[in-house]
Amino acid sequence: MINGSDLLAAGWPAGPVIGAGLAAAQTLAATGQEDEHILSLLGQVAANPNGFVEDDTLGSVADAWLALRQPTNPSHSSDLRAEPVPVQIWGAELIESEARVQMDRAARLPIARQGALMADAHVGYGLPIGGVLATEGAVIPYAVGVDIACRMKLSVCDVSPYLLEQKRKRFEAALLEQTRFGMGADWSKSERPLHPVLDAPEWEALPLLRQLKDKAWTQLGTSGGGNHFVEWGILTVDNLIEDLALQPGKYLALLSHSGSRGLGATIAQEYTTIARQRHARLDKKYQELAWLGLDGEAGQAYWLAMNLAGRYASANHAVIHERVLAAAGLTAVATVENHHNFAWKEQLADGSEVIVHRKGATPAGAGVLGVIPGSMGDPAYVVRGLGTAVSPQLSFTRGRAAAGAQPGTQHAGAKAVAGIFT
Repeated sequence: MINGSDLLAAGWPAGPVIGAGLAAAQTLAATGQEDEHILSLLGQVAANPNGFVEDDTLGSVADAWLALRQPTNPSHSSDLRAEPVPVQIWGAELIESEARVQMDRAARLPIARQGALMADAHVGYGLPIGGVLATEGAVIPYAVGVDIACRMKLSVCDVSPYLLEQKRKRFEAALLEQTRFGMGADWSKSERPLHPVLDAPEWEALPLLRQLKDKAWTQLGTSGGGNHFVEWGILTVDNLIEDLALQPGKYLALLSHSGSRGLGATIAQEYTTIARQRHARLDKKYQELAWLGLDGEAGQAYWLAMNLAGRYASANHAVIHERVLAAAGLTAVATVENHHNFAWKEQLADGSEVIVHRKGATPAGAGVLGVIPGSMGDPAYVVRGLGTAVSPQLSFTRGRAAAGAQPGTQHAGAKAVAGIFT
């Protein structure tokens, strides 16, 4: 049985690399491999750790060597920061304590650069819902979320909103017949809609995506369960919105909230499992924040799958709006849509590239329009990002904090420009 003395004799330094090497040696020995062969493999890892980062057994050994030799590359280290990176918090007195604790953990990751916490933040998996985290060279599947690319879409119709009451049954039927609600909801083969996203070449890029394509097709144009919805409402515009060509007034509008359905959930679970294996040394409290370096095969695969799920989620809303509006005999004159469970490559003020995870948080870059859903008792809002220095490329809250907003007021880097009352 290989021991620490054997690795020291082979020139390994005392510390984490020997611990990782012994753990890997034990795993390999359990498969019946001889000590001589195991020592040879460990020697190859020591000589070229980059070549073994994706190996299920030797990946942790490679990570240990890379952390030793390249301490400036945070994605290769599992060592937590002694102090958290800066986190901008809005409405701290409104946020439950466990969400604050979750955000503090995220800010202590070696890959973390800066963060933000929205005023309606609450506990999620890993990163709190309403949390934003910029990381260096790595992506965190659970910081994106299980429902990858969960998003909002608003379609505005240039007709009197009073039609909602005058033709109530028609509008109700359009919702109930032209989409599906509930967990596992899907279409039969004869009902499946078509959309160009189904022809995307990315479906053939990974075995997992090939397996998921048919399921994704059956769920295209459906809303799922939980807090997802499709609803009619009245959009109130107080001042001209030039880029949407909307004059002041009241408009009939259709609003939807859903994401990538089973496609996104399976991708999230698959790559979170891989990330946890890569960072097995992380404390259990941090396991849901396990990350994948974008310089590795798994990280690149997740990035490809995440972006396909984003396109699929957008297509999902497109199909819902097309079918529901057509059934109601309406045409949209303006639309607004945005993800709020996603990761983007962006630049900080110093010019460095980061991966910005927004979980249940809406982008608020300068001039960017977004939709903030309310609740069953509160209105939703169309907002425009201000791109302010205090919240660079960060976010506007997704939910409750928007409920008290009025057009022209500002919250967390954005201002409301129109209200939707449903």
